[in-house]
Order: sequence, then C-alpha cells, then structure tokens
Amino acid sequence: MLRSWLGSCLQYKWQKTLGNYIAVAGRCVGMDWDKDGDILAVISDKSSSVYLWDANVNKTSQIDSGMRDQMSFILWSKVGPLLAVGTNKGNLLIYNQQTSRKIPVLGKHTKRITCGCWSSQNLLALGSEDCSVTISNQEGDTVRQTSVRSDPADVQFSVMKTDERSSPGESTVSVAVGKKTLFLFNLNDPDNPIELAFQQRYGHIISYRWYGDGYILIGFSQGYFVVISTHIREIGQELFQAHNHKDSLTSVAISSALNKAASCGDNSIKIHDLSELKEMDAIVNLEDETQGLDQLSWTDDGQLLAVSTQRGALHVFLTRLPILGHSCGTRLAYLTSLLEVTVSNRVEGEAPVAVAVEVEPNFIAVGPYHVAVGMNNRAWFYALGDSGVERLKDMEYLGTIATMCLNSEYAAALFEGKVQLHMMEGEGQQEQRQTRLFPDGDRKEHIVSHALTNDFLFYGTDSGVIVCILVEDWQMLNEYRHPVGIKKVNDSHVEIPSFSPTITGVLWETWPSDKGVFVSFDDDKVYTYAMHKNTIYGPRVVFVGSTKLPFSHKPLLLYNGELTCQTQSGKTSCVALSTHTFLTHTHSPGAHTHTPEELGKQLTQALMLKRFPEAWELCKVLGGPAGWAEMGRSCLIHMEVELAVRVFRMSGNVGMVMSLQGIKGIEDRSLLAGHLAMFLNDYNLAQDLYLVSSCPNTALEMRRDLQHWDSALMLAKRLAEDQIPFISKEYAVQLEFIGDYVNALSHYEKGMTHNNKEHDEACQGGVARMSIRMGDIRRGAAQAISHPSRGLKKDCGVILESMKQFSEAAQLYEKGQYYDKAASVYIRCKNWSKVGELLPQVSSPKIHLQYAKAKEVDGKFKEAAQAYESARDWDNVIRVLLDHLNNPEDAVRIVRETQSIDGAKMVARFFLRLSDYGSAIQFLVLSHCNDEAFQLAQQHGQMDSYADIISSEATQEDYQSMALYFQGENKHLQAGRFFHKCGQYSKALKHFLKCPNTDDNLAIEMAIETVGQAKDESLTNQLIDYLMGESDGMPKDAKYLFRLYMGLLQYREAACTAIIIAREEQSAGNYRSAHDVLFSMYTELQTQKIRIPAEMNTNLMILHSYILVKIHVKRGEHLNAARMLIRVSNNISKFPSHIVPILTSAVIECHRAGLRNSSFSFAAMLMRPEYRHKIDPKYRKKIEAMVRRPDTSEIEEETTPCPYCGFTLPQCELICPGCKNNLPYCIATGHHMLKDDWSVCPHLEHTHTHTYTQKNTYT
Repeated sequence: MLRSWLGSCLQYKWQKTLGNYIAVAGRCVGMDWDKDGDILAVISDKSSSVYLWDANVNKTSQIDSGMRDQMSFILWSKVGPLLAVGTNKGNLLIYNQQTSRKIPVLGKHTKRITCGCWSSQNLLALGSEDCSVTISNQEGDTVRQTSVRSDPADVQFSVMKTDERSSPGESTVSVAVGKKTLFLFNLNDPDNPIELAFQQRYGHIISYRWYGDGYILIGFSQGYFVVISTHIREIGQELFQAHNHKDSLTSVAISSALNKAASCGDNSIKIHDLSELKEMDAIVNLEDETQGLDQLSWTDDGQLLAVSTQRGALHVFLTRLPILGHSCGTRLAYLTSLLEVTVSNRVEGEAPVAVAVEVEPNFIAVGPYHVAVGMNNRAWFYALGDSGVERLKDMEYLGTIATMCLNSEYAAALFEGKVQLHMMEGEGQQEQRQTRLFPDGDRKEHIVSHALTNDFLFYGTDSGVIVCILVEDWQMLNEYRHPVGIKKVNDSHVEIPSFSPTITGVLWETWPSDKGVFVSFDDDKVYTYAMHKNTIYGPRVVFVGSTKLPFSHKPLLLYNGELTCQTQSGKTSCVALSTHTFLTHTHSPGAHTHTPEELGKQLTQALMLKRFPEAWELCKVLGGPAGWAEMGRSCLIHMEVELAVRVFRMSGNVGMVMSLQGIKGIEDRSLLAGHLAMFLNDYNLAQDLYLVSSCPNTALEMRRDLQHWDSALMLAKRLAEDQIPFISKEYAVQLEFIGDYVNALSHYEKGMTHNNKEHDEACQGGVARMSIRMGDIRRGAAQAISHPSRGLKKDCGVILESMKQFSEAAQLYEKGQYYDKAASVYIRCKNWSKVGELLPQVSSPKIHLQYAKAKEVDGKFKEAAQAYESARDWDNVIRVLLDHLNNPEDAVRIVRETQSIDGAKMVARFFLRLSDYGSAIQFLVLSHCNDEAFQLAQQHGQMDSYADIISSEATQEDYQSMALYFQGENKHLQAGRFFHKCGQYSKALKHFLKCPNTDDNLAIEMAIETVGQAKDESLTNQLIDYLMGESDGMPKDAKYLFRLYMGLLQYREAACTAIIIAREEQSAGNYRSAHDVLFSMYTELQTQKIRIPAEMNTNLMILHSYILVKIHVKRGEHLNAARMLIRVSNNISKFPSHIVPILTSAVIECHRAGLRNSSFSFAAMLMRPEYRHKIDPKYRKKIEAMVRRPDTSEIEEETTPCPYCGFTLPQCELICPGCKNNLPYCIATGHHMLKDDWSVCPHLEHTHTHTYTQKNTYT
C-alpha cells in the first residue's frame, strides 16, 4: 500500500510469503509484542496454548497454559520477559519467557479478565467483569484491590500530577468505568480514589492516553476531544475541549517523540501539537473509507502512524522524514523525501535542484560541485552541472560511514575511527592520488571528527589530537594536543567560553562581511559566538547569546544572522537569531518601533558581533551619551582607534579624544594595545602588553601615575633601578597619608640618593615626621631643627602638639618662626615669660587676649590694657582704663574711635559718678541708651545738650519727646525743629511762626523747609500769608518767598520772584547779588527744562556784561571792556544808583579803546544838568573838553556770522537782523557765539568760545 502525508512518500512492500502467516486454532482473541518487538504472543478461542512467533528467525512455538477455561487476555511486561495471560473465569498465568517458568494464579478474579496493564516496576493491574481491579506483583501476589461501579476497561499505569512526588515510579492506576467515568486509584493512598464524570453530550469514553506531567487526553464517542489535569487543585477542570469529529470518534493516540496527539473518526485523522492544542497541525481525509476508521497508533519514534478501518484495511502514514542535510558555503542539500534530495542556494538565487536517489540515505554531503548520499558502507556521488544532475559513481568503504565531507575534487569519509580521502572524479589519475587512509603508518589513533576545506583536511581523535593535512601532497602540516578528547572538528584554534557539553554541531557564518561569527547548537538552542582576531586581549571568542530552536529543526546554514534549518516535513525553515535583532532596525528602520531598552540591547549585540556600521546607526537613534560611550569602549577593545576618535567626539569626551589622537601613530601593536587597555582601566593587562612591547618602561610610568607603588617598585627593579629612591619616596608619602608610619619610615630611608639635594631634603623631612610618630621624639625633633624647611618644623610641631609634647612643639614652632602657634602652645604650658618674649611678633588677637587676662590676674593692669588693645578687645581696655588705671581720657578716645556700645556705657557710668551729666548723656546716647539719656537730661536740665547730641541718632519717638518738652518750656524754635524731624509739620510751622524777632531769620528758613517737605497746600498758604505780611502787617524779605517757591518746586513763581528780587538788588546797587539770584534761577530752570522768561534772560545778560567789564579791564582788554560798557550804558536805566560812575567809565574806556564817537556821546550825556554836578572832579575837566572839542572817529566793530543763519553782524550784537533769533553769548567775552568755535562749561553748562578759552586758560 502506498500512502503520502504532508508531501512525504512512504513505500511499503507487503510480501505475501508463506512464512509471514501464523496458523492458530479458532478465532484470534488477543496478541501483543514483547518489549523489544522481537516476539509476538497470540491466543485463540479454541486452544489452551499460547503461540509465540520469533520475528528474528521467523519461527513459531507453542506454550501450554495449563488453563482449563478459555483465554481472554494477553499482555507482555514493559521492562522484562514476563507474559500475563487471563481467562474467562478470572484465572491468571504469569510466564517468564527467559526462564520458561509458569506461575498459575487461580481465582484472581471471579469473572472474565477483560483488560490490564504492566507498570515500569513490573506491577500488573487487571480489570474484570466482576467490577473489581487488582494490582499484583510479578509473582502473582495481590498488592492492592478495589471495586468499581461498573465494568472496567482500558487500565493504565501513570503518575498523578502533585506538588511533591511521594515515591518514584508509576503509582496511579486509571480505569475507564462503564465507559462513562474515569477512575483514578493511587496505590499510596488507596482509601481516597478519585472518580471523574464528564458531560453527557460527549458520549461514552472510547479511549484515553496519559502524557506530560500528569495530563490525560480523552476521546469520546460523539467526536469530542478533551484534556484534563490530575493535579489535585485542577481536578474536575477541562483544560482543553474540541469537537474534532462530527459523528463519531473511534481512537486517540499520542507520540511523545513528536509531542503530537492524533484522533480518528468518521473518515479523517486530525493531528494536534501538544504544546499548542488549539492549533490543528494536520487533517488527513480518507475518502475511500466510507464505513469509518477503527484504531490508531504511532511507532515509538513517531515516524509512522498506522490506522485500521472498519472494512479491514490498514493505512500507514509517514509522519516525519529523517532529518538529513548538509551545507557547503551557501549551498544546501537536504532530504525532501525518502528517495529525493534537494540542492538549493537561496542566498545566490539559484533554483532548487531535486536529486533522485536509489536508497533511503543515512547521510548527505554537499560540495561546491557535487552531492553525495549513502547508507551503511556505500555512497553514491552526483555531479551538479548547468545541464542538470549527473550520477558519477557509487563506492564501497571498509566500514559503516559516520560522516562525509566534500570539496571541489575530494571526498573524505569517516568510518570506524578512520578517514578515507579520495578523488570523486578522474579515474585515469595515478593510483596513489586516488585514495588515502588516515591515520596511516604506525599511528594508533581513533578519529572521531573531521573537516575538509579546499586545501586542508582536519581531523580530531578521541585522545585530544587535532591534525592538519595538506591535501595537495597529503602530508601532515601541524598537530595540536588537547587535554581531553575531540568531539567535533571545526577550523578554529581559540578557546570557546560557555561551550555546552550537549552541543551536536557547529556552523560558521557564510556572510562575507561577518566571517568571525559561528553558532553551536543542540536540540533546544542555538548559541552564537563571535571570534575576534585583533583585540587588546589577543584572538578571542565571545559568547553573544542564545536563541531557542523550534522543535525538531536541524540547522544547516547561517547567513547574516538568519539560520536555515531542516524540518521533519522535508522542508527548510528560516530562524532569525535573537542575537541579530539589530538588523531589523538598521535594515528596515520604519518597520518596527523599539523602546530604548530594546535599542540598548541591540547595540550591545551589534558591538559583540563587531558590526560597527549598524552600531553607529543605533547610537544615533538612542541619542544619549551612554550608547556612544559603550561603542567607544568596544572600539578600544578591537583597537579601532580612528573609529574610536569619531565615536568619542560624538559623546563629547574631549579627554579621550585627545588621548587617542596622542597614540594614533604608534605602530607597535603591543604598545598600542597597552595604551588602550589602560584607557579601559584594565591595568594588569596594560602592564603585560607594555612589558612585551618596544617600550617596557611605559608599564613603570603607568604604575607610578596610578600610585600602584608595590607594582612600580617591582617593575623598577627590573627596568630602572635608578628610579627606586624616587618611587620609594612617593610610596612613603602615600603610606604616611594612610597612617602606615612604620613602612613609611622605611621607604623614606630607602629614598635617600645622596646626590639630589631637594629630593633628599624631602626624605629627611619624612624621616623626621615618622620618627616622631614612632615615638623617637629626640631624633625627629633634632632632624626637624637642623632641616632648612620652615614647613617641616610646623608639621613636626603639629604632630608633637597632638602627642601632648607641648614644650618640644613650641620650640619647633619658634624655630620655624610660627610665633602665633608657639605662643599658643607656651600658653598651654603656662610659660608666660616665653609668651611675653614672643608677644611683639604675635598677630593673633586670641593669644593677646589670653596674655592680657593672665596679666590682669597678676595685677599688671598697664600691660593687661596694652595686651587687650593688641587683641582689639576694646571693652576690656576701657574697663581696665576706668576701673584700675583711672584714665578716662584714653577711655573716651577709644570709645570715640571704636564706637563701642558697651564701652560707651562704662564711660557714661564713670562720668555719672563724677556728676558730669553732659558727658554722661553724650556716652549714653553713644551706647544707644536714649531713654536713660533723656531722663538724665530732663532731671538735670541738660535737654539742650541732649538735643544737640542725639539730633542725628534719635528715633521718631525721641524727637517727639524732645518736641513736647521744648513746647512745654515755650522754646518755639527747638520745639519746631523736633516736630519737623518727627514729621508733624503743622505743629512745626506753628512753632516757627511763633518765634520772636531775634530768631526770625532761622525760624523762617526752617518754616520754608518744613512747608517744602510737607507738600500741604494749607500750610503753604499759611506761610505765604506770613511772608506777605497779611498775618502781622509786616511783609518779609522777598528772598524768603523765592526760597519757598524753590522748595515747593514751583519754578515759574520762583522765576518771577527772582526777577523782582534782582530788580530790588539792582535798585539798591547790589549787582553781584542780583546776578547770582538770576543765574541760580536760570540754571534751575534749564535743569528742569522750563522755558526761561525773556526778561530774566535780558536782565542776566546786562548784569553779566556789567561784571565782565572789571574782568576785561583787569586783563587789559580795553576794547572788550568798552564794548560791554556800551551795552550797559545803552540800558543805564537798569542801574539807577550808579548812572554817573558807569557813564564816566564808559567815556574813559571808549576813549582808551579808540571809540571816540561813542566816548563823545556818553560824555555829552554826562553834561546833562541832573548828572553834571555828580561827575568825579578828577574826570570832569577831561569830559568837558571832549564835549567842547568833539572827535567823532570810531574803530569799526568786527563782524562775525550768526550761528543760526550765517548772517554777518557785529560780534557784540545779540539779536540777528537776518533770522531775528536771540543769539547765545560767550560768558567770557560777552560776544555772540560762533558755530565753528563752540564749547560748554561742564559745571555751569554755559557756552563760551573755544578759541578764547584755550588762549586764556593758563593766564
């Protein structure tokens, strides 16, 4: 019969020969195979004999059972040569086939024995129609017995699922009772059996099977397929249920080897995977079997599934192919049917080629151009060409072939511990080039594995030897001996970490850019490794990770992280290695979204596999510095310096970039690797690498920089003995720091060179310190005193002070000129005489203070006061001066200089005792005791003194108190002052206006200040009324009103008042005062950016011109003086008190300057009757002569351009006829300003000509 399932063909040749039939008497009742499958036992209804057919010799024998009744049941033991036979009357026979011993057991049951089962401990469970189940040992003795409700069927042994296994072995008997319930009987707990009932709609129980850890699969007649657990917490729960068959189910079967379950019913078979029952693996329909199917069973290895039908047919299905496959480069050859091998190269895009073979092979081998298959000791070779597959030859070997390898010309077959190397083609070649057997000659080696490349043959032996043979001349090139035997050969000679002993094979990566990667695999997992030849650790293999291998997959090819596997169905399947997940991101970044944790894991994988381009992209995606730092470390390990510089630049690690650039040009690989190991903090490795490099001293420098002094000293003894003293000294410094003084002293002494002064002095200092630390104070102190270093004396002094050796410590401080420290220690010794000697050099106030207290106790108050003063303890100085030295003058001086509050209180008390209340009040105020000072002033009538003293220091309350006091005393000026200071402006103004005439001026000034600060309109009006004389009929001087307006910031009113004041001053002949009033108002208005009244501007200009006359005359500039006098004389009405003197001066100055016509006109004016008698007699005759004999000649006035419009006009003219503007004038000359000769006074902000100012600055 020929059947196929899942594309796999099975050829079964049923030979109808006479020897294949067993003749029995009557109808066959039962049959069973023994545990080895060699002997078939058969019983019939009309014979008392048991028929035994031996399959090995094809011979039948009979055994007389000795039973008088008909036999109904037969079963072989699972583990031994025991055969159990049951009868219709319940009797039992146990037959030992090995010893031929028969054990008849009568009355085991009272009715027909219908079912039974042997356990792995050779216990026999039997079920009978008497509704009981017995458990017997191999001698037939009953161990346990239990009753059931109905006829038992399908008895099985197994193990219930429990939290703890109470005893090893199969301790549970399960029975289908009445085809309705499942009865579970625990041999260890016989009193508590469990009976499980099921839903009525399922029908009756047809068959059930135990599997896994206490699970039961049950098939029901209505086509239902149910899984339950026997765990006590899960009893009664259905874990899975499916209606597999529409009408009926006839049998179920389980294959542990395949981890699959099968059920049959109607005319179909359905296959489930036990690990995922919900998924249907396969459905096989038998359309011809219209009467339905019957029983179902797997072979032990799961390769064949047999099903019988109701019409007597037997169908056998091939459920899995033998997994046979091989690879060469990217080419695969694998078994796709029992008589077909497929050759494919998916990587290079070649179409698959099917090779039909003559036998079902045991092995397959593929090479670049050939494929070989074979079984036992025979192999068939096929050539793979462009035109198709060509069979070359078949060849027999001297033993059964275990494995075979091919290259382009040769085949190497391993059999019985030997390897035969021979050519596959070229029959005409020389005989000795045709074939060769290894090991040859006298070598007694047993080969267990081999590998073949184009040039070399490698083989490994059970004694741990790996041998390399050059194929070209068949000579041994190299040999390596392992301490243990070789399991499998692969052309690698580096130790592999974490290599599991369960490994069954190894595959190298075939992707050209990743040649260092390989995987090892067992039945469950694939382990990925990466071999790196150029690392700082030398060539090494790292374990990258593991990937779970799907069930029953055999790896054949590894290409760029993808593992091609052969499956049981004769197909190939691709498994992506979990160690190459980074490829999903870098090759298709948009396809998946990865979390930072996943990206970090992918980065680690990429770096372990030395896939730096992919790692770079992942770092860019991660973005943080951690990823770049990890990649940088990996670059250092792999000695990729250029790439490492780029990576550390991206991470911002400037120090590492500069360090790497410093070692870029190093060609010595060991030296470069040493530097990189040091950057990675692997200092031991760095030292080893430095020592084998061309610069071994670098190891010493590194250890010194790291302060690994023990290692540095050991290296110095080997490399540079002259450095030992310097290292010893540095080591001693560290030992001293951590408190190991004994060893520090030893190393300081070893550090002496006797030719390096500075270094030796440092060592001597260390010896001195360590000697003191060790208790040898005399030696240490002597060395410190003789040593030139002040710092050493201080250090030793500190050590001695901590050891309470104060005398020696103070001596060293004094020698080192640390006088403050020395004096402090002498004080602790109570050595006051030494303290006194050192005091002039001591700057610490604390020491002076301690000394002062000691002197005060001794009664030496003058020295105590001096010491207190040096310590700046002013309060104690004042106390000693007043209480002991009776020196208030110095005490007062110190209080005034230091503003000491406590000192002021002491001085105040001192003066109070002397009844000097004024001084006492002064110092009470100084000490902020204002209340006491006020009361004292009030008691003793010293309030005026108190007011003068406290004026700037008092609070608002103090001012109010004084104001009220003076108010009570009717001292209006003082009361007003203090009401003003405390902000009570109304009361202040009231008192100021009440002041008598003697205080009038000061009172009015203060009243104006008060109103200015109050900003109160009623107070302002009140003061204005007073100044205008409306309150008392006596108008006050207008200057007070001017000051009031200025205080109130009422500049326009102030300007009008200023003009009035100036006019009055002019009328009185006070021209300087009038000028000052107008000028100050002019400046204030300019500052406030208020327009200056024309009258003020004109008056100020005339007054200023008048003042300039004297200046020009004094400087001998008579022309300028004459021009100014002409300007003043033209406005002579503004000077009514001095008309004649001014005109007389104008006549004289104009005559001097050559302005005769002007002189004549002013002289004529003086001859008027009202002025003539007032002319100074000294000038009268001259003036009269000028009038009698007039001279009208005149020097023409110089003209200059207008600064606004450029119109030419006389230089003393201040109104431009062209643009009608008032022109600014020079405050020095009185001329109008020139556009290109301009400067401004920084203080007065008035214009003047730059040329004139520069010319007359130094004169």
